[in-house]
Amino acid sequence: MSNSSEPRLDMPGAGLPGPELLIARRLFGLRCRFGNRDRFVAKFGRERDLLRNLIEQVPEERRSERVLIRRLRGLEDSSRHWSLWMTLDHLRIVNLAIGESMIELIAGRVPAGRVSTADVKPDPGASAEVEALHEEACDRFLGIVEKQPELRTEAKYPHPWFGPLDAFGWLALASLHMGIHRAQAEAIIGGMNHK
Repeated sequence: MSNSSEPRLDMPGAGLPGPELLIARRLFGLRCRFGNRDRFVAKFGRERDLLRNLIEQVPEERRSERVLIRRLRGLEDSSRHWSLWMTLDHLRIVNLAIGESMIELIAGRVPAGRVSTADVKPDPGASAEVEALHEEACDRFLGIVEKQPELRTEAKYPHPWFGPLDAFGWLALASLHMGIHRAQAEAIIGGMNHK
């Protein structure tokens, strides 16, 4: 479903509905407990490739088109009216922030400040340059992970939905996050096709 006027959505940072958040926390806990670094890195790479392939199928002049989609599991209501370039901009912001947080955690330091989902919303005017910037952010993130022999850190940094996470937990989150936004890109493209 798409709409050219500005829809009424929840405020950025409103989070997920309560029951969904409870289930997400449990599933994410299991993911961290039974997952491993290689699987998380592989998933991150697969989702990145799928996302790139999806976007390449859309003419460049339509990649800035905002499309109102239904809310997907794991997606805040305020994130339902984005373009493909906004989706990439959000992933760029988040992957850079997670990478920097992991560097701090690996060094035994808790990053300053608090994580807020409202602070990582994309630029509505994101343009073609974000495609290369997103790829650079993914490369940087994977480079950080690759250089570290151990991601199970003593230091933890809290996520607003999942609580304190070590560097391994942030890796688990990054791979999951890529999948949520790949699904968002699919929904955006589906909405474009129904215009």
